[in-house]
Amino acid sequence: MDIFNDQRVVLTLDAGGTNFVFSAIKAGSEIANPIVLPSNANNIDTCLNTIITGFQEISNLILPEKPVAISFAFPGPADYKQGIIGDLINLPSFRGGVALGPMLEEIFGLPTFINNDGDLFAYGEAIGGMLPKLNADLRKNHIPKQYHNLFGITLGTGFGGGIIHNNQILDGDNSAGGEIWLMRDFKHTQLLVEESVSIRAVQRVYAEESGDSTLRSPQHIYHIAIGKEDGNKMAALMAFEELALMVGEALANAVTLIDAPVVIGGGISGAADLILPTVVKHLNGTIENLKGEKIPRLVSKVYNMDDAASYSEFLNWKTQTIQVPFSERRVSYSAEKKLVVGLSHLGTSKAICLGAYAFALANIDQKIREKVNL
Repeated sequence: MDIFNDQRVVLTLDAGGTNFVFSAIKAGSEIANPIVLPSNANNIDTCLNTIITGFQEISNLILPEKPVAISFAFPGPADYKQGIIGDLINLPSFRGGVALGPMLEEIFGLPTFINNDGDLFAYGEAIGGMLPKLNADLRKNHIPKQYHNLFGITLGTGFGGGIIHNNQILDGDNSAGGEIWLMRDFKHTQLLVEESVSIRAVQRVYAEESGDSTLRSPQHIYHIAIGKEDGNKMAALMAFEELALMVGEALANAVTLIDAPVVIGGGISGAADLILPTVVKHLNGTIENLKGEKIPRLVSKVYNMDDAASYSEFLNWKTQTIQVPFSERRVSYSAEKKLVVGLSHLGTSKAICLGAYAFALANIDQKIREKVNL
């Protein structure tokens, strides 16, 4: 599927707790200026009417283009396959199960696809972001290796995740795949890891270490850490160091099972220069067995795609030629196992929208194939 040459139009929505942003995508690009409406999250009827109004307005804006589907990210918990939204924290009026997908299908007469933002972020980066760039660089360097899987995480209000396997979203049997935020906190073992990997975590650690109770934004704390603004620099550095260590351990557990490159997005990823080195160092660290022997934390060595020296080393693959037993033939292979961690190549919001677009078209095409094969 070449979404960048596909002329079909899909309506999209970026659903936040404060605002809803509606748009339309064709051939992988927006074809209209986004429409921003307040989410009205505290009143379910007003919120649902806002969603209806937003899609109506964006539909009118793109005329004479006609959309083939609606596709967007929405917070969970949810039964995404059926389009039913559960009890949400940042949209408190959603309680007891709201059939959002079926509602939109009835009103607009369009197939409607809803998914988790972490899943769609990872999918967008797999379709048109980090993963294609990674594979293109390998081909450019004449390395006979291509990657087909990707794990995406977002660092922001929360700690989101999404798994792509062979260019498909691995959402699980209960629409609950990639929920990395529920892993155990590496430092505070009684807590879930999101308590140390979020905006509130950066703010909390800075306040604890500095004794400054002023509520500062992560961007402000980052500026203190790099010496751009006044404040407790050591406390600011510790805030991002702790977050990076928690991310590193959570990723170590995830990558052990998934064996895939990792792409990072979300607002806090803007502090990547303070986060990525610690994450990569932790992933390349060791763990012990009962004999006290140190074993590499991961089977694969991990490289920083956004560090020129590290990425150059990644692109230098050593091969060797070995004899085929009981044969005169010789074969070449690389014994090295490598992965990369890197930043979003599209930007988080654009990756989510692209993922939503590709997800809708893939599902429409699948249904067409199923009808043909009946």
